[in-house]
Amino acid sequence: MIGKTRQQVAPTLAPVAAAPTQQSFDPAAGSARGVLHTQPAAGQFRHARRSPAPELAHFIAHYWLVSWDLRNLEPHTAETLPHPNVHAIFEPSGSSVAGVHTAKFSRRLEGRSQAFGVKFLPGGFRSFLRAPVSSLANRTVPIREIFGPEIDPLEAILIASDDEATQMAAANSFFSAHVHAPDDSVRLATDLVNLIFSDPTVRTVDDLAARAGLGKRSLQRLFSEYAGVSPKWVIRRYRLHELVERINSGVQPDYAQLALELGYYDQAHLINDFRSIVGYSPTQYQPR
Repeated sequence: MIGKTRQQVAPTLAPVAAAPTQQSFDPAAGSARGVLHTQPAAGQFRHARRSPAPELAHFIAHYWLVSWDLRNLEPHTAETLPHPNVHAIFEPSGSSVAGVHTAKFSRRLEGRSQAFGVKFLPGGFRSFLRAPVSSLANRTVPIREIFGPEIDPLEAILIASDDEATQMAAANSFFSAHVHAPDDSVRLATDLVNLIFSDPTVRTVDDLAARAGLGKRSLQRLFSEYAGVSPKWVIRRYRLHELVERINSGVQPDYAQLALELGYYDQAHLINDFRSIVGYSPTQYQPR
């Protein structure tokens, strides 16, 4: 369970043996994408992704639960290439709402702690924010700023409990009581982001506009209002996710062929795009 260690901690700690992250995903939630492999040499980590109650599926993608134990160990920096989603994050150090982070996201983990997150579908957070989701881009705000004091009982449960069933029930209860009926724009924003993710032939904003039957300006306004980032950003980010997945698989990519598959002009453009976001080249990222 989240927050619990496997053994009692003595006053003087020996280094914790290295162990892979314990991962548990509901089939509908799927495994994580966009995670840059930076597994530490030691420590205990857990990552679970759970589906929300069915009545919440039109605006919550999934819940995520992470915990770590790095006591008496060096801090660890976890890195990801974020998705076009807003997250509500509940943790002892302070709960918050995080807008779409457009650069590489880095988080320093130390000691022992846990977090419970709510990943909203693209467009799904618009009715809570009551402002363009782009106004939250690259920002993190206290969770009370969005939900008010009504969020306090849920926050208390999610921070204090290490029982997954209790946490899930509390989250489902709160959000079911605050659910909003989806409108056509919410559905469209979600569908178009999913299209970009699932269809590699959508390589440009022109491609997406043609598939959506919208003008480019209308598409830009829709994404700014509901997804929080531009359609070009989403296309670029999901193609980089695919590159990371290929590298993480352990198979040596053919970068020239992969650049064409992902819609880049050539291999150099793919490598430069990756380096500009991640900070180093795909070759430097590959595990040795």
